[in-house]
Amino acid sequence: MIIFHIDVNSAYLSWQAAYELENGSNRDLRTLPAIIGGDQTKRHGIVLAKSIPAKKQGIITGESLLEARLKCPGLLVIAPNYQLFAQCSEAMYELLLEYSPHVQRYSVDECFLDYTASQRLFGDPVETAHTIRNRIKEELGFTVNIGISSNKLLAKMGGELKKPDQVHTLFPAEIAAKMWPLPVGDLFMVGRATQKKLQRLNIQTIGELAKNDPSFLRLHFKSYGTLLWQYANGIDDSLVRESNFPAQKGIGNSTTISFDVNDRKEALLVLLSLTEKVGLRMRRKKALGQVVTISIKNFHLEKLSHQRRLTHPCQSTRGLYEVVETLFDEAWTGAPIRHLGVRVSDLTDQPFEQLSLFDTYDREKDATLDATMDKLRKRYGEKILIRGCFPHSGIKSIQGGVAENDDYPIMTSLL
Repeated sequence: MIIFHIDVNSAYLSWQAAYELENGSNRDLRTLPAIIGGDQTKRHGIVLAKSIPAKKQGIITGESLLEARLKCPGLLVIAPNYQLFAQCSEAMYELLLEYSPHVQRYSVDECFLDYTASQRLFGDPVETAHTIRNRIKEELGFTVNIGISSNKLLAKMGGELKKPDQVHTLFPAEIAAKMWPLPVGDLFMVGRATQKKLQRLNIQTIGELAKNDPSFLRLHFKSYGTLLWQYANGIDDSLVRESNFPAQKGIGNSTTISFDVNDRKEALLVLLSLTEKVGLRMRRKKALGQVVTISIKNFHLEKLSHQRRLTHPCQSTRGLYEVVETLFDEAWTGAPIRHLGVRVSDLTDQPFEQLSLFDTYDREKDATLDATMDKLRKRYGEKILIRGCFPHSGIKSIQGGVAENDDYPIMTSLL
């Protein structure tokens, strides 16, 4: 097998930089101490992506904006534009499909591509990877790293060897020279806590982990120890899936609201906007859900959730929202709300309709409406459609799960 792993370099920041340059800006965020981050006034004050100059100042992804500014007082902070990010991700995905029908979106800025059969059509994998890298840079305006190997794990690890804008191979014969000397914390699936535990066991490099006794690792990490040993030795048999959702447990969206919500109608508007986003993502993945869950966090940071199994799988915004509204009314205690979330799980791709005399809407017409709205938003951008009551509701709309401005398209109350 020949697998490519394509990873956008500093994705959010690169996409914003490319957008600004395309629209006549004389600055390139990638060359400045800059980050993409949330708004502290809306309780989203963390670093989502950073430039290389910002990284050299010690700024790390996930830290607060306050910490980042202390390290770099002149730091340029740009608010995230999730609609732009989705468009850039989609453009890269469409380009990759020209080289293989087997492309798996691993995350918004990462894809796996199965090049095995395509090799007969496009030729040498390394040359093709460079062609893809150059096309993305020239046609889309941002850079990627591409790792090449015989499985997904090694392709992903290979792409991390040196950044940015690089192509690397990491085949099994190259593991000892290229991967084993790396710090153990660089291995996929080794987080900070696991890294510290491995280092306490005097395992400092990936090579030392690979050469360790698997039974010793199982003693300290249980079954996870076996997985770590396999990854350190480059062992992985997972396939490139054309869809992520069979492996997903669910699709969800949530937001921390910039003020405490005390009113039922305001809370339902926020939940409806979240449901709209979840429904859109489900339809794009051709997934239907059978369990709907809402989560509520109040101003005391106390969290509760409530869920219900549906009588039939659903991906309709209207159908999901009716359940969400019922769950909210059953769960909310009346305490001021700081955070809300909607999640649909137990995913399937098999539709099943159970007709009911008590349906409150025409399901066939509703499906047509959803499909039409999805098509228009994909073609013209999500601002092309907005329902009437939201701009006058006093609640700011939700973009990608983060409270943003009122001009973002959103579902209104009661559909």
